Amino acid sequence: MKQHCTLVRQGFSPGCCTVHGEKESGPACKLTYRRVDGVPYRRIVAADLSRPEHYLSVYQSGCTMDCAKCHSWRFSQQVDGKWYSPEDILQEARFYNAAVTVREPRERATAYHAGDLCRSCGTCVEIHWIPFDPAHSFREGIYLEPTGRRGSLCPQRLQPDQLTMSPQGIGPARNIVAFTGGDLACRPDFPARCAEKIKTANLPLWILYETNGYGLTPAHLDLLRRAGIDSFWLDIKAFDGDVHRRLTGVDNDWILRLPEEIRRRDFVLEVLSLYIPGWVEEGQLARIARQVAAVDPEIPFTVLAFFPAHRLKDVPAPTLDQMLAAHDAVTAAGLRQVRLGNLGVFVRSDADYDRLLARAARVV
Repeated sequence: MKQHCTLVRQGFSPGCCTVHGEKESGPACKLTYRRVDGVPYRRIVAADLSRPEHYLSVYQSGCTMDCAKCHSWRFSQQVDGKWYSPEDILQEARFYNAAVTVREPRERATAYHAGDLCRSCGTCVEIHWIPFDPAHSFREGIYLEPTGRRGSLCPQRLQPDQLTMSPQGIGPARNIVAFTGGDLACRPDFPARCAEKIKTANLPLWILYETNGYGLTPAHLDLLRRAGIDSFWLDIKAFDGDVHRRLTGVDNDWILRLPEEIRRRDFVLEVLSLYIPGWVEEGQLARIARQVAAVDPEIPFTVLAFFPAHRLKDVPAPTLDQMLAAHDAVTAAGLRQVRLGNLGVFVRSDADYDRLLARAARVV
């Protein structure tokens, strides 16, 4: 495999990228990526309007890491989905663009900024089903009727007619297309070709790449910039190299340098790190935050609460106290835009929620 690996040819180590199909196992670049007559294809599990991000997420199978805590292992570590070409993604983008309800500026082409638009509580609308009636040629569907009410934490920036239903809930549809799920940044020609098609078609959509960072070499970053990728959501798994290897199967030396490399190329950037008790706690999160703040203290940063999954099912979720301590440590490290995520994991009562709101300005 090594002689065919794009990372090895550029002086990097190959990823921990074995995936498992029904009949065989092998590198993700062989089983979930292919080229046909020069056209790149990827295995895509779904393309849905995701919550709470409020954008179109393209869920990819196959990954450069084998994360012990992966919440998407059923398709990132196993072969799943149908083969999509960049032309297929362009068609998904066309359909989605017609349904967009909120147009954001490029600097808000992030998941981080979604929460200050809508909390997806659904208080301001009531769901009505429109039944299928062949006698009147009615199509089955959903109608959202305004209620005249607002949730207690509503940002009050949108009107009810800017909300829509998706498989993941109620909220707006922002003008962003995101590549997510499994990550094969070592094969950047697929997202690059998709971005080129979307931009050439003059669709007013920003393109976000959610990434673990492994495979985003300088050459690949340059390619994605030329192609029209607008922003990155960088998931930094750990600061400590040994912990990172045990969690993911790969080193993190280059990943820790990526915030500077990404911003130097004028991409929009947000960073996320998971609080995993016993693995990645307050100290490591603070060190990641200091490294990010040295690039730009305004880079949005999310501390996401881990919940037991995959090979870490015996690891407990963090407590409210742990998440608040992490929030304070990351803020003290110099970052100015910090939020806590996965509230349902560590907030267990109204009293917990009140404590959280009193200490953290942003939650999702």
